[in-house]
Amino acid sequence: MTEPFKRVSVAHVFFIQQDQVLLLKRQNTGHNDNQYGLPAGKINRGETASQAAVREAFEECGAIIDPNDLQLMTVMQIGPPHPEADERIDFFFQTTRWTGEITNREPDKCRELSWFPLHSLPDTTIPFIKQVWQNAQQGQLYSTFNMNPDKI
Repeated sequence: MTEPFKRVSVAHVFFIQQDQVLLLKRQNTGHNDNQYGLPAGKINRGETASQAAVREAFEECGAIIDPNDLQLMTVMQIGPPHPEADERIDFFFQTTRWTGEITNREPDKCRELSWFPLHSLPDTTIPFIKQVWQNAQQGQLYSTFNMNPDKI
């Protein structure tokens, strides 16, 4: 018997400061390890996307964000990397305001936190993060990544 279809959602935060973005290098997660991503995490049952973004930003890098300082940039539907994986609908926020010192609060999952120029993300950035940044700059409020075009 096949398992029922699952879709999960993740909230991501682009921290922007002086034309730079904060990226974290993942490790020991089994998901995009050794690549740069954003502070992000799954949205829990009963939690809004912005609540998850605020929670994850604090858990991963110590930033305290007022939810009113989050701006929704775009939403991306992400296809599974393999047939057994969950599909995702991810929410991407940006902020230029926060309090607290940015620090690596999850060194077991994050090798480093670094600031990079917004228009020159590292080659080792997770591909859908690069795409979503480009899409958002073009005003796309919704996009897809790695979806089967025959089913759309």
